[in-house]
Amino acid sequence: VPVGGNTGLTGATSAEDAIMVSLDRLKGVRSISREARTMVVGAGTILDDIHMAADAEGLIFPLIFGARGSALIGGALSTNAGGSNVLRYGNTRDLCLGIEVVLPDGRVMDLMSRLHKDNAGYNLKHLFIGAEGTLGLITAAVLKLYPAPIIRATAMVGMASLERALPLLNALQEATGGAVEAFEYMPQSYIARHIEETGQRAPFDGSHPVNILIEAASTRSDEAAPDADGTPRLKSIMEALLAEAMEAGNIDDAVVAASEAQRREMWDRRERAAELTFTGRPILDTDIAVPLEEVPAFLEKARARTEALDPGCEEFLVSHLGDGNIHYSVYITRDDPALSRTLMEAIEDLVLAHGGTFSAEHGIGLSKLGSMARRKDATALKAMRSLKAAFDPKNLMNPGKVLPAL
Repeated sequence: VPVGGNTGLTGATSAEDAIMVSLDRLKGVRSISREARTMVVGAGTILDDIHMAADAEGLIFPLIFGARGSALIGGALSTNAGGSNVLRYGNTRDLCLGIEVVLPDGRVMDLMSRLHKDNAGYNLKHLFIGAEGTLGLITAAVLKLYPAPIIRATAMVGMASLERALPLLNALQEATGGAVEAFEYMPQSYIARHIEETGQRAPFDGSHPVNILIEAASTRSDEAAPDADGTPRLKSIMEALLAEAMEAGNIDDAVVAASEAQRREMWDRRERAAELTFTGRPILDTDIAVPLEEVPAFLEKARARTEALDPGCEEFLVSHLGDGNIHYSVYITRDDPALSRTLMEAIEDLVLAHGGTFSAEHGIGLSKLGSMARRKDATALKAMRSLKAAFDPKNLMNPGKVLPAL
């Protein structure tokens, strides 16, 4: 069972009566090419160390999530991790050019390509990314880097209805030339919990049902250049668009970060999600995604359905709204496996009815095996089992994860 930073949320590193293989000693940045914008790293490299190494070259590796201070890149690759910047840069799969993998029989497969185009047969790299160590052990990777933004515009927006959010995102993308990197939704219940637990101030003087963190970034000097009143052009574009939306009644309040400290405060609010969610109460935790336009309808139906099945339960959620990923949790009224399964199946029903998936960015591990058995296409499951048998006929690699038992 390969173990990275052990920050996963699905039990993928559970290892009863198994050998745990730590990736910690495979750490380190092996090389960086500023010109080609690539980095070669060992699978045991901490994500924050990758960020710092890229930053020293004026570049970024845009995989950002709360556990980046201890998560290892091998684990991020093995789960195809998402995070807050998927809207612009994609998942981990999209940020990787090549990998090195040790197969179950000990052979090393060298897929450490630095090429952006390589159609020489099956793309084996993508089989191992997201496989959670069930097909082989990723030991190294070639990562894609990007130029570091020289200006960011970050804001908190309050509005009455989630239906107004997607038009705002589209307007911002058009106004900034696709520069929006993050579009994160926090309902008022999340904001209230954050204030209660941290003692930090509220984002607005009043409260709003819908609170959205927006960040746009640019590498262009003209976007960073100040206008007549000294405001960088990118911030002026965002401020003007938000003012227009407020005048039209589409949003109710907005605060644009005036300093890096204020920006970090906004991000800290969002990145406390795991700390705020897992409080020790009986909880049903999900990691689902639906098409962007389906998010409001899904949430409305999910709230009604869970309350009908478990009167007195309490929903708690946060969302990467820009890519349709919702971390939808329910504090159930009692620790009852039968109730948990009933609620989970009801949520799965709604997810599939809205064209979504029960697993967006955290992987399958152990916790989603039931969902895999119930909801994954039978032909797809059969193909996955065939791949597992071909690469790992003795079932040595992370057994019991990802694929439900027959």
